[in-house]
Amino acid sequence: MKIGFIGLGNMGLNMAKNLLASGHQLQVYNRSNEKANELEQSSITKCKTPAEAASNVSIVISMLSDDDVVTETTTGTDGILQTLQKGALHISMSTISPDVSQKLSDQHKSAGSSYLAAPVFGRPEAAAAKKLWICVSGSPQAKETAKPILDCLGQGVIDFGEDAGGANVVKIAGNFMIMSSLEIMAEAFTLAEKHGLDRTKVADFFGSTIFNAPIYQNYGKLIANKQYEPVGFKARLGYKDARLAFKLAQQSETPMPMGTLIHNRLLSAVAKGLGDRDWVEAVGRGVTDDAGI
Repeated sequence: MKIGFIGLGNMGLNMAKNLLASGHQLQVYNRSNEKANELEQSSITKCKTPAEAASNVSIVISMLSDDDVVTETTTGTDGILQTLQKGALHISMSTISPDVSQKLSDQHKSAGSSYLAAPVFGRPEAAAAKKLWICVSGSPQAKETAKPILDCLGQGVIDFGEDAGGANVVKIAGNFMIMSSLEIMAEAFTLAEKHGLDRTKVADFFGSTIFNAPIYQNYGKLIANKQYEPVGFKARLGYKDARLAFKLAQQSETPMPMGTLIHNRLLSAVAKGLGDRDWVEAVGRGVTDDAGI
């Protein structure tokens, strides 16, 4: 199948490689054209605009940074909706707010195309290994059309209903839980270090016993070892997700004290010039700096 693919960041590039490995042809667009050079050239067409990437395909995938970029890429003068054919499907895999997702779904419906929210859980290495968890929300027909493609990208596709924003709420809630876990681990390991213990041994113990779960095992090692490179997920994107969680909490009158703490932690990191560093560093270094170590 020929697929439009928009967004070749740390995540999108690995996802595009997996689609190519599955035999698909891609029409790719990225703001930095050199990113496309990392793909198999015989299987791609480099496009100058999102509209060009979305032309003459039945499916276009976007993996972009935030609400504004996704909206402009979809509805702008050179956007997806300018060329997406009637009956075609836009799979939006970005972490965006549910209200924007619903608005985009409505606009696709008016244009005669369809929209599926499909945000993912997993770092770039998980994307490369086809180990992403993919949450979806939208029409049953859109899900059925998308499933063979999504199966090329992840280890599981989980359905969260027909409301276009449902999967985005789950994604924001999940990222809030990850951010909170980073803070908890950083504080616990720093407490152990300040009492003369080997923080890596403490992390290994918890990760293999009472917190035996991928988040505590994988992120735990990074935090315990103060391993902040390579950058897998930028702190400024984590801060964006914290803002989304804060927005949803306000809209629904849901007190989230931990959300406020995480929001301020990531805001502080961005203000200190760490926005392009990994969010593990933003939280981990923030905690150790506060502790004077």
